[in-house]
Amino acid sequence: MANQLAKDKKTIALMESWDDSPSALQRRTYWYYQARLRWTGQTPPDNTADLLSRLEAAIMLEEPEVQWAMNFTAGWIGVYDEKNHARCIELGKVTGLYKDDMVSKGCTPNYLPEFIAIEVNKRNK
Repeated sequence: MANQLAKDKKTIALMESWDDSPSALQRRTYWYYQARLRWTGQTPPDNTADLLSRLEAAIMLEEPEVQWAMNFTAGWIGVYDEKNHARCIELGKVTGLYKDDMVSKGCTPNYLPEFIAIEVNKRNK
């Protein structure tokens, strides 16, 4: 959904207002959009430090579908923002989210330390 909404400036502004929405779907879309800004090659906004602070404070309190998107955002920050690389890996270790999930062969795990290591290695080849 975020990919479709990101095609128009009015809907981008709407998505950016959903960080504290009562709707889990809207919060999930907000976090996914923040991740998308980092992996699509655009210059990420200057809200990375704030996002990470909010992730560290609230990720374990969120609903599972929002947790996934928050984790996904931390993963892409860890891949593309070298100065926050270790902080994102540590977040994954502390939360333990997705650590024991089974991952199909050829797929990237959602556990932050593994996700970040695999994605960074892909880009350094």
